[in-house]
Amino acid sequence: MNELIHRDVPSPNFNARKRPVSMVVLHYTGMQTGAAALERMCDPQAEVSAHYMIEEDGTVLRLVAEEQRAWHAGASYWRGETDVNSASIGIELVNPGHEWGYRPFPDAQMDALLPLLADIVGRYDIPRANVVGHSDVAPARKDDPGELFDWECLAAHRLALPRPKVNLGDPFENEGAFYLALERFGYDITDGHAAVRAFQRRWRPNRIDGEVDLEIGALLFALLLDRDRGKAR
Repeated sequence: MNELIHRDVPSPNFNARKRPVSMVVLHYTGMQTGAAALERMCDPQAEVSAHYMIEEDGTVLRLVAEEQRAWHAGASYWRGETDVNSASIGIELVNPGHEWGYRPFPDAQMDALLPLLADIVGRYDIPRANVVGHSDVAPARKDDPGELFDWECLAAHRLALPRPKVNLGDPFENEGAFYLALERFGYDITDGHAAVRAFQRRWRPNRIDGEVDLEIGALLFALLLDRDRGKAR
């Protein structure tokens, strides 16, 4: 067994991929216990799964083989891709989530995630911009892994994009221009306020209000500028 994976717990909830892997989607389980989440992801009637689940103590479980399409993202979108399940590896982090007592992700859990994610990103040559949260790809439905997830830890290991340094200004003429830029960066803006909240949850987690302001405008502008300069790989 791969040294990064402690146990195989096969889930029946998968089918064939239709796309090559180009993304990783990170989730929290959002249930009262890890055992309850595991039971649900292995229940054929639930029709949900992920490739991996990481317990709070750092135990890594493999539920679905990477070559198969796990059912973790649901109706989702990122950078033109509408079949995110086919294009991604899904990793569930055991955490009760906002409904059951959301809390920080323990060091042991993050320490297990880092090498697993590095291995996946390296094998599939996944760009940092495509290591995303469930809320990024489904902003109107999902909040996970949430504002307590340590994206900067991932960024420090070059496994996700870092938060850019910005000078506050007004890079967009109006909210419409901001929304178009947000769509250009990758988000589904069908529900504009939900997309803004998802962007804030990822890039400005200390205030999530769904409102366009100068700080998130500057952050989005800097992210797009880095991408156009080829710095966002």
